[in-house]
Amino acid sequence: MPPSDQPVPLAKGSQPPANRVAEAELRASDADRERIAELLRDAYAEGRLTADEHAERLDAAYHARTLGELVPLTRDLPNHQPLTAERSAVGPAAAGAPAPRPPARQEPISLWTAFGGVSRKGRWQVGSEIRATAVFGGIDLDLSDAVFESPEVLIVANTFCGGIDIKVPENVTLIGEGFGIFGGFDVREQTAADPHAPVVRVKGSAVLGGVEAKPKRGAKLKEWVRRQLGS
Repeated sequence: MPPSDQPVPLAKGSQPPANRVAEAELRASDADRERIAELLRDAYAEGRLTADEHAERLDAAYHARTLGELVPLTRDLPNHQPLTAERSAVGPAAAGAPAPRPPARQEPISLWTAFGGVSRKGRWQVGSEIRATAVFGGIDLDLSDAVFESPEVLIVANTFCGGIDIKVPENVTLIGEGFGIFGGFDVREQTAADPHAPVVRVKGSAVLGGVEAKPKRGAKLKEWVRRQLGS
């Protein structure tokens, strides 16, 4: 038996093992790209990345061919986790595979005001449902710079002697279904050019008040195009 520090001779007729591809050169999977995209979305929502930085890195993530191209995109973020061949393995039982990320926010976001005002704008995470109720007050709901976690968002807007103003990006589909009693329920519906664009549905009522939903000029959601079309 040869010493442990000596190479074991190859069996007759066998071939030497092929040189392994450097890990950074391994091909990235769709799951690898999506995992990095999720980390970037979180960083953007937390204010760690500007809108331009987020868009630039997200574009690079979805066009990355190898693991080595993905790693620098989150290296300076607190939630960075190195990508390895084991993490990139297919299947939930892959050795070292991280726990799956939780699904998009399921619990509704609730906004309520009476004899006052509530405003939600800027970078914030939007799940599948938002409930807004204004009684003798006003709610300003701006989704133009929000991070969409769901392909469809339902906004239930009800007001009594108050007003609810809703703004969405220009390139999403906006649909309305509501009524006004001595008030107005106005949704400026639009259909996005891309069939994969997020859909925002506004429903509810306006009694002695008003609900208005419309696109915000110049505000466009960039992420969904790359997320839906992949690399």
